[in-house]
Amino acid sequence: MKRISLVIISLLISLPSQALVYSLPEDGSRLVGHNETYIVPNGKLPLEAIADKFQLGLTNIMQANPGVDPFLPRPGTQLTIPHQLILPDAPHKGIIINLAEMRLYYYPKGDKTVEVYPIGIGEVGRDTPENWVTRVYRKKENPTWTPTAQTKADHAAKGDILPDVWPAGPDNPMGLFALYIGNLYAIHGTNASFGIGLRVSHGCVRLRNNDIEEVFKKVPIGTRVQFINNPVKVAVTPDGHRFIEVHEPLSKSIEDYESNDVLPLEFTQKVKRFLANSETDSSLLKQVLEQRSGMPVRVDE
Repeated sequence: MKRISLVIISLLISLPSQALVYSLPEDGSRLVGHNETYIVPNGKLPLEAIADKFQLGLTNIMQANPGVDPFLPRPGTQLTIPHQLILPDAPHKGIIINLAEMRLYYYPKGDKTVEVYPIGIGEVGRDTPENWVTRVYRKKENPTWTPTAQTKADHAAKGDILPDVWPAGPDNPMGLFALYIGNLYAIHGTNASFGIGLRVSHGCVRLRNNDIEEVFKKVPIGTRVQFINNPVKVAVTPDGHRFIEVHEPLSKSIEDYESNDVLPLEFTQKVKRFLANSETDSSLLKQVLEQRSGMPVRVDE
């Protein structure tokens, strides 16, 4: 997704959110949920507030509704709420973070459900790691933040002098809860909820404050955490229907991020086999790969 100004400011309306919880398919499929529609009401309701209301990141709702105003959608506009998903091609265990779609999947142990949360991830040049398996080493309520030397230098260049240690509290960039998953990375809250669904962090994974509190209470220390970066997901349902979900790939450089060029998609071997299958409609497939709506689309003849 191209750069979006973060000036969503005082119009933001705080609406309660709760994890999207899906029952795991018992038929071997990875397609879950159903899309919804929403009519923007009268008044100045920011798109971020609507995304929050429906447990989405800003990128999720914008990809599903191309052309919508990223700040104040017009009253009466009909929005598609992308609640239908293809589960990532990864173990149904612990936490799976798919960077390309900016979603966190949590599979509670012994439960046949998955909980889905929108996230913010690392900005270009401070990327969140991918293809990484780790675990939750510790958890901390009311964390402090110790910025790295590089982070302090970056802020100082903009005239923003950071303390050696930012004290705990609601103004802390890490929010009120943190799950530490490595020496330099954490899954944590935020003091700037408009960054959910965008690339704004220094590499960590951000959740809205209600969401991180929920995750903090549910996820035990030792939980497996896997990072993937799959902009394309596919599924074949038991009745033979073929679905593909395509997201915009993440930019690898500042030049790519700031350009208007369409970034190429990379495919896993499983996706390549899906694309090459004779039952996949090539004309539908071409359209879906171009549109990149972030929603599952059926592409069989």
